[in-house]
Amino acid sequence: MLASTRSTAARSAASLLRPASRYISTTQQPRMAEVASSTATSEQPTREQEPRFKTFSIYRWNPDQPSEKPKMQEYKVDLNNCGPMILDALIKIKNEQDPTLTFRRSCREGICGSCAMNIEGGNTLACLSRINVDTAKETKIYPLPHTYVVKDIVPDLTQFYKQYKSIQPYLQRDSHPEGQENLQTIEERKKLDGLYECILCACCSTSCPSYWWNSDEYLGPAVLMQAYRWMADSRDQAGPQRKAMMQNSMSLYRCHTIMNCARTCPKGLNPGKAIQEIKKSLAFD
Repeated sequence: MLASTRSTAARSAASLLRPASRYISTTQQPRMAEVASSTATSEQPTREQEPRFKTFSIYRWNPDQPSEKPKMQEYKVDLNNCGPMILDALIKIKNEQDPTLTFRRSCREGICGSCAMNIEGGNTLACLSRINVDTAKETKIYPLPHTYVVKDIVPDLTQFYKQYKSIQPYLQRDSHPEGQENLQTIEERKKLDGLYECILCACCSTSCPSYWWNSDEYLGPAVLMQAYRWMADSRDQAGPQRKAMMQNSMSLYRCHTIMNCARTCPKGLNPGKAIQEIKKSLAFD
């Protein structure tokens, strides 16, 4: 009696499982077909893109070999396997073709100013400069003009930073109430727009003919714009001293409003306007 009960229960359980097993098998069939077709498709040979080789002609000079003259060296880069910016091409050349190629870089976001160089005749940042996809034209890259070269496309900016230090680029006050903030109005804060964004890449100063001729004494567009940034700050109380530093024939007045500085600034700033504001403040204050 117990055995017959067990067999009946087993038969009823099997009958309950049959529809489910049939349901699973019918749904799995199209899925298996999809997997098979996708596998077959992935195994088919894909057509490779034709390489698009772009020629980059880069200034080379090695201080360890002073007897060798500077030269332009050509590299070919497949644009299909390269990022869209000049800096991407330089990194690819250094990593895959010539590890001796030397250049500065850091943020890749147009903030640090490290990768400033002369590209196609204009000073700009390599990380913000797009590659010309016309493979028939080569791209020429030089260090910033009228600067001493450390190596390859690395300029010596020692004089540039020395001049920047000379303007004392920090907030100066005669008195400061302890425990209180240096507040300014919204209108006073707006006066700093177009000034504080400067990243000191030196693109503007090294594109200025007046700076080429008098870089030992003329402060140049970038440094003068930074000087005006502190003169325009309502919280700063060293205005008279800052103006006195520029009351000479060289520090400020070598600017002839050629305006190369505004044309080449990769941040879209206008150092020439800041210089004219300094001249106006010295003339009328």
